[in-house]
Amino acid sequence: MPVIAAIQGVAFGGGLQLALGADMRFLTPDARMSIMEIKWGLVPDMAGTPILASLVRDDILRELTYTGRIFSAQEAVSYGLATRICDDPRAAAFEVAREIAGKSPDAIRAAKRLLNGLSVDPGPALLAESAEQMKLMGGANQLEAVRANIDKRLPRFLDV
Repeated sequence: MPVIAAIQGVAFGGGLQLALGADMRFLTPDARMSIMEIKWGLVPDMAGTPILASLVRDDILRELTYTGRIFSAQEAVSYGLATRICDDPRAAAFEVAREIAGKSPDAIRAAKRLLNGLSVDPGPALLAESAEQMKLMGGANQLEAVRANIDKRLPRFLDV
């Protein structure tokens, strides 16, 4: 069945990746997003990289991934990460859900299968995400990123 995310406030890191799992994303005008993993010395996972790559232009994706920059709801729409901006995204999501519920469930399921089949096989990307994340987690620079964020100071990374 179609999944509609209603987002207000922030969707950072894993929160953004959870939102990306939805078929549609409705945001409040003041919502903010970020591919924040880099701040913690990590990379996007949870299928974030293949989904992001299917939605966002490559140079924009690289900038957001490498910097962890926080971006607005308006930018999210322009990047392809949000479907629309609504004053009440929850109400808008329910409205669209009611409209979809009035359609043939067989046709909706078939359409979702077809649309999901258009994407590249995520298997290799998921394995690559896991492998890269495992190399980073618990490493000296990842731990330094966490300590620096907790201590509210600039990190001192080792470049070996």
